[in-house]
Amino acid sequence: MKLKTLENANLTGKTILYRAPYDIDTEEVNGILEVSDDMRIRATLTTLQYLLKQNCKIVILTYVGRPDGKVVESLRTNPHAKRLSELLNYPVLKIDDCIGKEVDDKIAEMKAGDILMLENVRFYKEEMADNDEFAKELCKGKDVIVFDGFPQAMRIHASTTGIERHLPAVAGFYVQQEVETLFNLLENPERPFTVIIGGAKISDKVDAVNNLLKIADKVLVGGAVANVFLKAQGYKLGSSFFEDVFMDTKRREKKDWVLYAKEILGKYKDKIVCPTDLVVSDGVSVKVINIVSEAVEDKWMALDIGPKTQKLFSDIIENSKTVFLGGPMGKFENEKFAKGSEVILSAMRKNKGETIIAGGNTIDLARKYGDLESYSNISLAGGATLEFLASKELPALLPLIEEQK
Repeated sequence: MKLKTLENANLTGKTILYRAPYDIDTEEVNGILEVSDDMRIRATLTTLQYLLKQNCKIVILTYVGRPDGKVVESLRTNPHAKRLSELLNYPVLKIDDCIGKEVDDKIAEMKAGDILMLENVRFYKEEMADNDEFAKELCKGKDVIVFDGFPQAMRIHASTTGIERHLPAVAGFYVQQEVETLFNLLENPERPFTVIIGGAKISDKVDAVNNLLKIADKVLVGGAVANVFLKAQGYKLGSSFFEDVFMDTKRREKKDWVLYAKEILGKYKDKIVCPTDLVVSDGVSVKVINIVSEAVEDKWMALDIGPKTQKLFSDIIENSKTVFLGGPMGKFENEKFAKGSEVILSAMRKNKGETIIAGGNTIDLARKYGDLESYSNISLAGGATLEFLASKELPALLPLIEEQK
């Protein structure tokens, strides 16, 4: 997949509509709102520094949270502008709207090298409706879109697909990196290639799992996703959480995930590796059971992979040349059930091959238990990463693809 890139575009002196991936939570520190994690801001610095060298005027567009078309003071982009300014060591102006005369006048006054952060575009209900007139207003006074909003590229919104109908667009360096990493994972992974899928739900991973099963040598399942596969094999799981029947509104159909797991276990039984033992709890006591020979009793829940499974998974990771991790192995918020995730991450850090982690919870865990720089690549998107792994396409990336001559 070849993208239209910054280096091949004439951007000198242009007014750039920079679609940033700054959908970042904030927290109050000494009475002041600050971004809780600046990784996505750091990921955009290379693009912004390049644009500054091209004497561009940079107008930054993003959404934050879910204000449902209303102004929510705690979801303003002021903390994002402040942190960006600190990281760039460069002034970032902020305006309290994203369209209208005041915004138009401010952009007209900008000089080469100015950076302006617009207000949260989701303060307008037209954003999520992909309203075309609203998208046109967002583009007013700009020459080119530089798109770095990979985590939002799955959305059909005015600030993603909408703006691309009205201005030429190129990919920023951050989007290039995400796409190259994930595309290479699908097209040319070094083998053995191991995929590890965890987390609470299978419904948001099913298409990615389907595609990865065709490519991977092994798929290890943990978390509540593993519960679905274990139940499909007839194991008794007591009161453990698992997705049973899910209404897929996108396809307008019900999905029985246990039946789905049975089907793919039949098709890929040599690839899928399920836990052999589990850490279970009744809310008071904690014990390890061998799932092959013991049932999880009523009122007990499986909350982590057990020590034998930790060893099994670690050995597979050790002998792999490419490893992708998407999701935790247990209910990691409680230290009693975080060991499985900790062991898996430790095995990945020791691996000398290509190691990729994806999604907010996974990144938080990786940061907690080691150095993030120990991994080859970190995908900062959750849903967008999974959707790309499922289809190699995201709606807002389509206009960024270079046409083959």
